[in-house]
Amino acid sequence: MNDMSLMNLQAGKTWVGAAAIEALAAGLRGKVLEASDASYDEARAIWNAMIDRRPALIVQCAEAADVVNAVRFANDNKLLVSVRGGGHNIAGNAVCDGGMMIDLSPMKSVRVDAAAKRAWVEPGATLADLDKETQSFGLALPTGINSTTGIAGLTVGGGFGWITRKFGLTIDNLVSADVVTANGELVRASLAENGDLFWALRGGGGNFGIVTAFEFQLHDLGPQVLSGLVVHPFADAQAVLQQYREALEAAPDELTCWVVMRQAPPLPFLPQEWHGKEILVLAMCYCGDIAEGEKATQQLRSIGKPIADVVGPNPFTGWQQAFDPLLTPGARNYWKSHDFIALSDPAIAVLIDAIGTLPGPECEIFIAHLGGAVGRVATGATAFPQRNSHFVMNVHARWREPAMDTACIAWARQLFDAAAPYSAGTAYINFMPDDEVDRVETAYGGNYKRLAEIKRQYDPQNLFRMNQNVRPVEGRRMM
Repeated sequence: MNDMSLMNLQAGKTWVGAAAIEALAAGLRGKVLEASDASYDEARAIWNAMIDRRPALIVQCAEAADVVNAVRFANDNKLLVSVRGGGHNIAGNAVCDGGMMIDLSPMKSVRVDAAAKRAWVEPGATLADLDKETQSFGLALPTGINSTTGIAGLTVGGGFGWITRKFGLTIDNLVSADVVTANGELVRASLAENGDLFWALRGGGGNFGIVTAFEFQLHDLGPQVLSGLVVHPFADAQAVLQQYREALEAAPDELTCWVVMRQAPPLPFLPQEWHGKEILVLAMCYCGDIAEGEKATQQLRSIGKPIADVVGPNPFTGWQQAFDPLLTPGARNYWKSHDFIALSDPAIAVLIDAIGTLPGPECEIFIAHLGGAVGRVATGATAFPQRNSHFVMNVHARWREPAMDTACIAWARQLFDAAAPYSAGTAYINFMPDDEVDRVETAYGGNYKRLAEIKRQYDPQNLFRMNQNVRPVEGRRMM
């Protein structure tokens, strides 16, 4: 290795000697990559193809000790640092330009204690890795809806999915975490140890350290759930959304139903004449007795005159991967998101208008409904900001050609602005793109002040800034 110029925390350059880099590499069980290495481009590639950044160094960690060494090296040299788990974050914060990327993706271990209903999960594991192991024991953890998502980023941002209404957010099932703090110390965070750090990790993002192991409480579930899609013509969207809203008022915790509006992909159960036409999809999952699920989904499935109804018993692991084909890596993606306490008629009108101007066949609007167990946790109990029963809108612009960048991003922003008057003000930080740094404080609402105080305690120099950044109380003027 040669002497290298790396980006530092002051947005300038720091020269790091070859001997120091070689000493770092020698102390790792993992490895250090630079741009000349054959696997460098693969290591810096992430899910969102819009992100094309080039770290000067990539430290691929094999164990917690490697993470400690990497953080201490970054501290010694005051380097700009990014942290990669699954690399699925929309903002692309896993990869920095010119600095050092700490890559956790080799750390994929998942260990289950079936009797205690606990899982210990390393930060490079994906949701598919976790589901495969837990379902082997008839157990599950509430996570997200795309199986290639990394557990680390999903968890520290909150984590919600098909079984959240029954079992809570991913963070509500977090028992403890091993964390490498900004000074390179490995600590345990739980209700009993470093409780302020544990509070902040549960929704505060990657601001407070690098989690090297998660301990989760698991729940009995599977192997099958009642799940599937009910597809409606988009011409019926207003009536369907209004009846959908009404049906949710009496929905049991076991039932989750979300909305997707887009042009129909060539799904095998849809008549060919509908392929490429605008549709509204009710996607539902019942995580309980199948017969009870048939009763619980009846009102939703009786809405309107659907094109197709393919709700039925499915393996839970299969349903967790059902949307993977629409979310494969390699496409360009841009998201905008709002929380809504209610799906009001004016908000519905905004959504319907936006589908009339879709800029591409992969662009869509996604509406998730949260409540149940989520709402039975106090707003101040974790950093996650919105505990009321609410809807999460994600405007998902997705396309392939760079020439479409302007049109697709403008569509998402226009819809976001039009929907803002009907929103709650809070937001799910895992859905926020990298141009929303000024929105972070508002997104956390009343929890932000405490987050900033804990940030000052654990990361006063803002080493961990490649995220939806919470600035230290005394460091808000820092870059």
